[in-house]
Amino acid sequence: MATSAEEASGSAPEVTATESAASSKEDPPSVVDTGTDGFDQFYSEVKEIEKRDSTLTSATQLDRLTRPGATYFNLNPYDVLQVDHDASLSEIKQKYRRMSILVHPDKNQNDLQRAEKAFEAVNKSWKTLENEEGYRRCQEIIEEAKTRTDTLVKQKKKQLKKEGKSTDIPEDNEKQYKHAVYVQTCKLFADLERYRREKEAKEMHERWVVVFSCHGFCSPSIDECVQVGPL
Repeated sequence: MATSAEEASGSAPEVTATESAASSKEDPPSVVDTGTDGFDQFYSEVKEIEKRDSTLTSATQLDRLTRPGATYFNLNPYDVLQVDHDASLSEIKQKYRRMSILVHPDKNQNDLQRAEKAFEAVNKSWKTLENEEGYRRCQEIIEEAKTRTDTLVKQKKKQLKKEGKSTDIPEDNEKQYKHAVYVQTCKLFADLERYRREKEAKEMHERWVVVFSCHGFCSPSIDECVQVGPL
């Protein structure tokens, strides 16, 4: 039953010196590298999904939609629904449904006041974008924001070149450029809202002037009633 050293070794040394050595140099690294790369990619994608979904909670959305300055931030329907300005209507609708469920007052009875405000903002944004005219106006605002951003970029570069400095600016980075467009977009929505309110106030004032002129009215600023004649 026992084997000699010669039988035990046989031709094994020759195999070990060639095939086994080659295998130890090539096979293990290729398997490990492939597995590691695959896992790293998978892990990275998972973390991105977790990061994205972490913002889709009732608490975070209520905070976002009722934060200081939300009155003006929420004028931008893309920002409210957290969709890109070139998203399709089906994508926007899908995000609207998810968002409306998260901030629905019935789901946030312990924070009802903020939920009602957030839910109103979400509904208003969807109605704006699902409407053909509203969507067109929003797209015009986006294009104007891009035009203004491009103009500012050119002005910055021109000034830097004039000063003999590098013309590299933050907006050369795609993310920084998108943020600059976002800022201009918010400003435009805010400007339009101010204009709308001023126009509405002016029209209301003019309507009251017509009423005063036709029927007369008592001025609340003095003790005696004064007939207001035609203006």
